[in-house]
Amino acid sequence: MSRKIRSIKSSTERIYVKVNSDFDNTGHMQPRSITWDDGRTFPIDAVRDYRPAEMANGSGAGKGDCYIVLIRGQEKHLFFERTDPRFSDRIGRWFVEKATAATS
Repeated sequence: MSRKIRSIKSSTERIYVKVNSDFDNTGHMQPRSITWDDGRTFPIDAVRDYRPAEMANGSGAGKGDCYIVLIRGQEKHLFFERTDPRFSDRIGRWFVEKATAATS
């Protein structure tokens, strides 16, 4: 009798979001709120930590930053993905990661 074992692989999907942010006089970027595609807006209560994205998720993928933010009492990872410097009118875009499970 043989059993087929199903393995579950966890991966993430990037969800790009609109973020309102402020810049202080030193150029530091501070995210203030996140707006989803459906129009829901959530204020960011606090920024708990900031680090290069490679260090935050361990993947080493992409150039950008990870902000650990507090929204409605829950910690969330908010990523800023830097764009190609050849495009001077765009400095980057924001995303959150959604966990997805694929079975095989």
